[in-house]
Amino acid sequence: MTRLGVNVDHVATLRQARGGHEPEPVAAALLAQSAGATGITVHLRGDRRHIQDRDIRVLKQVLAVPLNVECAATQEAFDAVVPLKPAWVTLVPETREELTTTGGLDAVFLQSSLKNLVREYRTADIRVSLFVDPLLDQVKMAAKLEADAVELNTGAYSDLPYGADASVELAKLKEAARLSTRLGLRVLAGHGLDLRNVGPIAAIPEIEELNIGHSIVGRAVLIGMEPAVREMIAAIALVGGRA
Repeated sequence: MTRLGVNVDHVATLRQARGGHEPEPVAAALLAQSAGATGITVHLRGDRRHIQDRDIRVLKQVLAVPLNVECAATQEAFDAVVPLKPAWVTLVPETREELTTTGGLDAVFLQSSLKNLVREYRTADIRVSLFVDPLLDQVKMAAKLEADAVELNTGAYSDLPYGADASVELAKLKEAARLSTRLGLRVLAGHGLDLRNVGPIAAIPEIEELNIGHSIVGRAVLIGMEPAVREMIAAIALVGGRA
């Protein structure tokens, strides 16, 4: 079955809204792990609007599943992340004005700087994924840069109105996933996925893991973190997939 990585950024968003200590994103991550999540993702933004360096240090100490840190493709982010020693880093585009990540990293345009960053992360024994749009030139560049994986941006698919024809966006994701596998890249996907739309993405055989945050945290506000994670795992399992 396709694995589920849970992003707990928005638990930290609630905490930072009051500037206090609750809710605790580390506790949320442990509940997600207990419910069957096979990875935890956090985004260490330059403005530290939600996840803090302290959160990652504690998560690294207590998690039994891999920790994936999303961050900007900058030297500043590299200097902050490497001492924290996550299992994975996912390089994403980042601007202060955005509410959340929008669009994939342009690996073709940024290839010169990315080449050094990817090499330095891997030298530090941290595996590297690039968050890219499902475009073949981006996938090819990720392989050329010797990334370990790509995370395909499902944003365009997820933003389609309910009931709209998703065949074009799904075809792009399927083709990018197939090419990624042929080039030796591991394939993940995420952005905007929820219970309503996750099935067709989970059914793409090359995709090993889905990273989902906002919709799970939103459900957790109503029904609790463990039930929300189990609910998403069940939705993914409905389409079968890879063990």
